[in-house]
Amino acid sequence: MTMLDRMRRHSSWLKWSLALVCLSFVLFYIPDFLQSTGTGAVASDTVAVVNGQEIRADEFRRTYQAQMQAYRSAYGAQMNEQLLKQLGIDQQILQQLVDERAAVAEAERLGVKVTDAEVAQRIYAIPAFLENGAFIGQARYQQILLAQNPPLTTSQFEEGIRRSLLLEKLRASVTDWLSVSDKELQAEYRRRNDKIKLAVIAFNADSFRPDVSASDADVSSYFEAHKADFKIPDKRKVKYVLVDVDALRAKVNVTPADLTKAYNDNIQQYTSPEQVRASHILLKTEGKDDATVKAKAEEILKEAKGGADFAELAKKYSEDDSNAKNGGDLDYFGRGRMVPEFDTAAFNMEPGQISDLVKTQFGYHIIKLTDKKAGSTRPLEEVKQQLTEQIQSEKAQAEAGDLAAKLEAQIKKPADLETAAKANGLTVQETGFFARDEPILGVGASPEMSARAFALNDGEVSGAIRTGRGFVFETVTGKQESYIPKLEEVKDRVHDAVIKQKAVEFAKNKAAEVAAKLKGAADFDKALKAAGVEAKTTELITQDAPIPDLGVAPNIMAAAFKLPQGGVSDVLTTDTGAAIVRVVEKAETSDADFTSNKDTFRTEILDDRRNRFFSAYMVKAKQKMKIDVNREALARVIG
Repeated sequence: MTMLDRMRRHSSWLKWSLALVCLSFVLFYIPDFLQSTGTGAVASDTVAVVNGQEIRADEFRRTYQAQMQAYRSAYGAQMNEQLLKQLGIDQQILQQLVDERAAVAEAERLGVKVTDAEVAQRIYAIPAFLENGAFIGQARYQQILLAQNPPLTTSQFEEGIRRSLLLEKLRASVTDWLSVSDKELQAEYRRRNDKIKLAVIAFNADSFRPDVSASDADVSSYFEAHKADFKIPDKRKVKYVLVDVDALRAKVNVTPADLTKAYNDNIQQYTSPEQVRASHILLKTEGKDDATVKAKAEEILKEAKGGADFAELAKKYSEDDSNAKNGGDLDYFGRGRMVPEFDTAAFNMEPGQISDLVKTQFGYHIIKLTDKKAGSTRPLEEVKQQLTEQIQSEKAQAEAGDLAAKLEAQIKKPADLETAAKANGLTVQETGFFARDEPILGVGASPEMSARAFALNDGEVSGAIRTGRGFVFETVTGKQESYIPKLEEVKDRVHDAVIKQKAVEFAKNKAAEVAAKLKGAADFDKALKAAGVEAKTTELITQDAPIPDLGVAPNIMAAAFKLPQGGVSDVLTTDTGAAIVRVVEKAETSDADFTSNKDTFRTEILDDRRNRFFSAYMVKAKQKMKIDVNREALARVIG
C-alpha cells in the first residue's frame, strides 16, 4: 500500500470503511425521525427473511442510500439513482444483506462468538481513534461517529464491528486449514508471470464459408447424426396483466414544489465542496530517531523556502513512493481526505505558499499549496430536467408498487385476471409459446417471469413478478413439451451447422498446408510471404492474456509455452477455426524473483483460494436455509 493511500485511508477510515462494510454487512444509521423510506414503503416492511432473521425496509434503504452516496462521492452527480437501478445495485445490495444474514446464521450454528473485549480491541486499533498511541476518549469517539455522513451511534458502530469480526471468525474457521505447497506456488507464479511474444497466423472458418457448400444429402446425414442438438425445448404460453411503469411515468405530473423538495433533500448531490491541490515532501519517522528526521526535514524546508524547485526536492528527498516521482503532487482533494494535521495545514494556506513542518503519524511533511477551488452548488434550474425524470421514475415506481399490491389482493385464480384488469384500467394479454431462455412477447427478456411460468401448475396464478417493464401477474394457458423435430422444421439451422463444420475443416486443412511450409523454413518471414499469409505479432504477454484475432485461448497458450524460442507449432484448433503460432521471444521469471515475492504471493494465492472456498461453502450452507424475498416490498422501498 502506498503512503498516500494509507494517509487517505487512515484520515477518513470511517467513511471508507463504512462503504466497504456496506458490502461486508455493517448497518448504517439514519436519524430516528425518518420512519418511512420516502418511497411508499413502511419502515417495518419485511424485504426478506433468512432463517427467521428479517431484513426490514428501513435497513435496506439505509444501506442502499449509503452505497448510493459512496458512488456519488466517487463518480459525481451524474451517478444518479435511476442509473444505479439500471446497473442492478438494488439486487446486489439485497444479495449482500441476504448473504450477511446467512453467514451470521451459519456462525451461530457453528457456535462462533465475538466477545466485548474483542470488539474493544478492534476499535482501539483504529488510527482515527488514537492520539499518541492512546484511545482518544469516549466523548471524542462519539463525536467522530456522529460527524460521519450518515451519522452513527456508538452502539450501531460497535454492532457493525461485532458482526464484521463474527464473519472474519467464521471465514477463518472454515478456511484456515487450506494451504499451498512451495511447488504449487512456484508453478502458479511462473504461470502468471512468465511471458511470451508470439507471431500468430489465424485461419478464421467464417472466411472460408464461400468455399464450401452443403447438399441435401449432407444436411440429412448431419441431422441424423446430431438430432439431439436440434431438440425443441419445453415451452409455455401465458396470459398476463402488466402494470406498465413507463405508461404510469408518462402520466406523472411533477410540480415546482416536488422539484424544490427533491433538490433540497439531495443538495449534497449537487454541491461540490472546497478543494485544494498540494504537493508535499514526506520524511518518515517509523523506526527512526524523531529528532534526526526532524533536523533533516528542517534543512529541506530551508531549501524549499529559499527558492529551490519544490518538485525536484520532492523527487530527491520525499519518502512517499506514490507521488515522489511526480514532484510530490497529490492532485485535488477535499476536506477530510487527509489526516487531520495535514488537512488543517493545507486548507489554511494560499496558493504558492509553503508550510512549516507538519507532523503526522507518518512523519514530517513539507506542503506546498498549488491551487484552491471554492465550493459551489449547481442551481435548481440547471438540474431541473434530471430531477424531473428522477421524480417521475420514483413516483411511477411507487404507484406501480401500490397497484401491484392492490392486484395481489384481487387476483387469486385465472378468472380474476380479467375482472381485476378491467376494474383497474388494465388489459389482459397473451403470449405465444416461449422457451425458458427466450424473450416473451410484449414483455421482453424476463428470467423471473419465465421461471414462474414453468413452475406454475394448471389453474394457478402467480403473485406480482418484477420485470423490466413493471409488475406482471400471469397464468399458464398452454404447454408444449420438448421433442425432436422433423428435419423440415429446422432445415435452415442444420444447413448452417453443416456449412460451419465444413468451413472449420477447410480452415484446418489450409492451416496444415501452411504449417508444413513454415516448420522447416530457414527464414520464417520469407516462408510466410511465399505461403501468402500474414502473422500478427503480440507484445510480451502472460498465459492468461488474449491473443489477436483469437481472444483468450488456453489451449494455444499452453502449446506455445511448451515451444522453444523460434519454435513453430503444429495446427492448433480454435473456437473459430485454426491457428499456427511461432515463439518470437520468451521472458521467464528467475528463481530469485520468485524467492523475493514468495511470501506476498503465497498470501495472495491463499486469500484467493480461501475466498473461493468460503463462497462455495456458503452456497451449500444457504441451500439448507429458508430464504424468502418479498419482491413487492423491495419494489416499494427502492421506488
